[in-house]
Amino acid sequence: MNKTELIDQISNKVDVSKSSVNKIVDAFIETVKETIKNGDSVTLIGFGTFETSIRAERNGRNPRTGEMMKIKKSIVPKFRPGKGLKEAVN
Repeated sequence: MNKTELIDQISNKVDVSKSSVNKIVDAFIETVKETIKNGDSVTLIGFGTFETSIRAERNGRNPRTGEMMKIKKSIVPKFRPGKGLKEAVN
């Protein structure tokens, strides 16, 4: 399911216009981005938690040349599913 299909589904379930749902989905995404960028997490009980994780510096290999190289430390987004979501898919 892509974003357009998600918006269609939500619009049909709550009987709200697609443009309104699109604005809400966009606002949700932007809010999550801003929050985790600031180092905080967003927890939706029963669904999951959006947060960041620090990936340590590590050794890697250039796939093109085979040369060993250092991959710098980075901050990556992470989603941990909640109990309710895990139960819903099992």
